[in-house]
Amino acid sequence: MARAGLTADRLAAAAADLADEVGFEKVSLSALARHFGVKDASLYSHVRNLQDLRTRVALLAGGEMIDRIAAAVAGRAGKDALAAFADAYREYALRHPGRYAATQTQIDQALVADAPAMRRTAEITYGMLRAYGLEEPDLTDAVRLLRSTFHGYCALESTGAFGAPRAVQESWERAVDALHVALVNWPRREPDRRPPQLSP
Repeated sequence: MARAGLTADRLAAAAADLADEVGFEKVSLSALARHFGVKDASLYSHVRNLQDLRTRVALLAGGEMIDRIAAAVAGRAGKDALAAFADAYREYALRHPGRYAATQTQIDQALVADAPAMRRTAEITYGMLRAYGLEEPDLTDAVRLLRSTFHGYCALESTGAFGAPRAVQESWERAVDALHVALVNWPRREPDRRPPQLSP
C-alpha cells in the first residue's frame, strides 16, 4: 500500500535535495526510503525504479534552471542576454551541484520531447542565439559551444581546480566576452531548415 503523503513529485523533490547534499550519483531508493522512514518497497508505488527517479530529478532541475535563466534574460538581447544567461547558469550549477549534475545526464528523447521544461530550454536558448543572426546548423553548433564552455568552467570551478591567482570571476566575464565575439563573427554555413534538437 502506498504511504499517505508520498507522491512521485514529492519523492523527486526530496531526491533533488539529497543530491545537493551528497551528490547525484549517491542518490538511491534506499537512501530516499530512509529519509521518509519507509521501506524501499513503498516507493515503487510512485516511481518505477532508480532510473525513473533520476529522470524525474533531471526534469525537475532542468525546469528550475530554465526558470532562473528565463527570468535573467527577459527583456535583454545580444551580449546582455548572453551574460545574463551565463550568470544564471553558473549560479544554479554552483548553488545546486547535485541538481545540476542531474541536468547533465542522458534522458530518453521521447521523454525530452514531452517535457515542457526541455522545450522551454530549447526555445529560450535558440531564441537568444537567433538574435545573433544564426540559423541551423550553426544554431546547434553554437548551443554546443555555450554548453561545453559553461559546463566545463562550472565543473572546474566547483572542484577548486583554478589555481592561478587571477580572480575566477574576472576570467568568467572574459570568457563570456569571448563567446560574444565568437557569436558575432560566427562562420556562417548554408541554412538547415530542419527543426533544432531539444538536447544538443
